[in-house]
Formats: sequence, structure tokens, C-alpha cells
Amino acid sequence: MQVSVVAFKNKKLPQTQTPFSVLFVCLGNICRSPAAEGVFTYFVKKRGFDSKIRIDSAGTINYHEGNQTDSRMRAASKRCGIEITSISRPIKSSDFVEFDLILAMDKQNRERGYMEAFNRWKFRDPLPEDAHKKVRLICSYCKKHDETEVPDPCYGGPEGFKKSEVEYHLQVQR
Repeated sequence: MQVSVVAFKNKKLPQTQTPFSVLFVCLGNICRSPAAEGVFTYFVKKRGFDSKIRIDSAGTINYHEGNQTDSRMRAASKRCGIEITSISRPIKSSDFVEFDLILAMDKQNRERGYMEAFNRWKFRDPLPEDAHKKVRLICSYCKKHDETEVPDPCYGGPEGFKKSEVEYHLQVQR
């Protein structure tokens, strides 16, 4: 599985004062989305875009709020030279205002997580009408595989982390 997360490789970023912002989302914000955040941060810094891109991650549930990334994912990332320092947080309505692009790891988190939340919050909070268009599947940017979702390693036991998301994300088209 090769994920082309670095969409800015051969493109010029808009010359604005406000950084382009990307939010990665999974269920609990302790495995997949922090891994995507860590890998994307690594490549953004490597290419010198760190002042132009703001990166964060969140979960569609708040069960792990305040916790570090799963220790198995941190170990897998460390083996690949990537440091994951994320602290889990749940999604919030302001994400639809603050982020330019929201990348969900799978359809469930896009539809039942973010889109259901958007439909609830749009009546309570002032959200842009087209804010829901910011939510995409991360694999919609993949160029070297046909998978549509990033699998959750937590459901694969120790085997789920042998070929972790970090290792998947590191196979980025360069």
C-alpha cells in the first residue's frame, strides 16, 4: 500500500499569511490519524513547508482524550525514524472552520463521525455551508494502490502493527 499524502511535492502553495491546514481523523485518535499526522509532518518539514502548513489529528470519539498515541504505533513510527507526539483529542465544530482539508482514514469515520457531527453542529454553530466538502478519505489521494480505507491496526492484534500505518505512509510517492 503506497499513500501519496504529500500532495504539495510539485505544486506551489498559495502565498498567504494563513497556513494551509490539514486534519487527519480516525476513531480514537491513537493509531491511524496520529501516524498520518506524524508522517505528513515529517515530509512537510523535510520539504521546508512547515511554516506554510498546519497539521493536526483528531478522533470521532472522545474515549481516549488526553492520551498519547498507542505505544505500538509510537514504536512502529520510531523504527521508521518518525516521532509521534500527538495527544488524542475529539473532533469539534471549529474543525470545519479552522481546517482547509479534513482527511478521514475510513468511510465510517467520514460518514458516521464527521458528517453526522456536521449535520448536528450546523444548526448550533455558525459553520460555512460547504464545510462538509472539506472532509475526504485519505485514500482518495493514493496513487499506487486501490485500497479505499486505511485499516485499523488495533483490530489486528500484534499482527496489525507488523505492517503499521507508519510503514504504509512511508511508502509515499516521492
